[in-house]
Amino acid sequence: MTAPSPRPPSSHQPTPQQPTIPQPLSGNKSLPPGGYGASTPERDRLNAVRSEVGKAVVGQDTAVSGILIALLCRGHILLEGVPGVAKTLLVRAVATALDVDTARVQFTPDLMPGDVTGSLIFDTAASEFRFREGPVFTNLLLADEINRTPPKTQASLLEAMEEAQVSVDGVPRPLPDPFLVAATQNPVEYEGTYPLPEAQLDRFLLKVTLPVPPRDDEITVLTRHAAGFDPHNLSAAGLRPVATADDVIAGAAAVRRVSVAPQIAAYIVDIARATRMSPSLSLGVSPRGATALLGTSRAWAWLNGRDFVTPDDVQAMAHATLAHRLSLRPEAELEGVSVGAVLAAAIGSVPVPR
Repeated sequence: MTAPSPRPPSSHQPTPQQPTIPQPLSGNKSLPPGGYGASTPERDRLNAVRSEVGKAVVGQDTAVSGILIALLCRGHILLEGVPGVAKTLLVRAVATALDVDTARVQFTPDLMPGDVTGSLIFDTAASEFRFREGPVFTNLLLADEINRTPPKTQASLLEAMEEAQVSVDGVPRPLPDPFLVAATQNPVEYEGTYPLPEAQLDRFLLKVTLPVPPRDDEITVLTRHAAGFDPHNLSAAGLRPVATADDVIAGAAAVRRVSVAPQIAAYIVDIARATRMSPSLSLGVSPRGATALLGTSRAWAWLNGRDFVTPDDVQAMAHATLAHRLSLRPEAELEGVSVGAVLAAAIGSVPVPR
């Protein structure tokens, strides 16, 4: 006997639009030197990554911006989409444009934690155990289809994501700087998926959904392939490094200097508290989530050439930063309520500071 299907959404509840990250200004060449809005070499180079990735990936600027923001905030990003929307290619293209080391782990049901973090092996020549680094020892780790592996292996990434180190046999080993986990996952309705636990979802700074491209973009994809584009040979597509790890490190330091007025901090807190009071949610935004929104808003402001955060920055980053941290009550799910709609209502209920 199969369980009854949930009722369709009520007619009085409009379907919310998919939240996206607006696109940053590219280059900021017209801004005056010094002070507010000054163009800096590292910012120009990081913004150039977006157009460079576009040589290989069509129509996913939102996800590229998300990866850059996660790097600037020393966070991690979860990319969700149906198979075949270029999630893996996107991460490889960003790593190429940033000229950083990258590694890929295909998460499968039989993957063990040591396959990710590394393990001790016995060196017969030296008659001792030595540590063999796992793929996590890189700058940009692509955790492909992370929700196809059991929770124990998913949890092996937790320390790496939170502390930028792994501990094997009680010995902590630092990871390279910068370090980012870009995890891809298929929607939970696909067979063979293990939903990520709330504790691990909260470790991801951002979650961005990669949609199926619109018709014109899909035609562009096919035209490129017909002309000989090889996704396994990005250099042949003209993709080249336009930024470096040093730009990311310098940019992260600059983001931490972006000022946040007390009324902006209060605005973020009030949004978080509004989600906690929602009758549709069993789990609202935690203080960690509010802190994450503060960080992504600063990074967004910096990418757009400003040294202070505005309410527009907070609103631009709210959905990608907060939505995956919220849990609906079962009765709300049966009513067809979406997390995006609840979050939008919470944001709309908070007065915007002037």
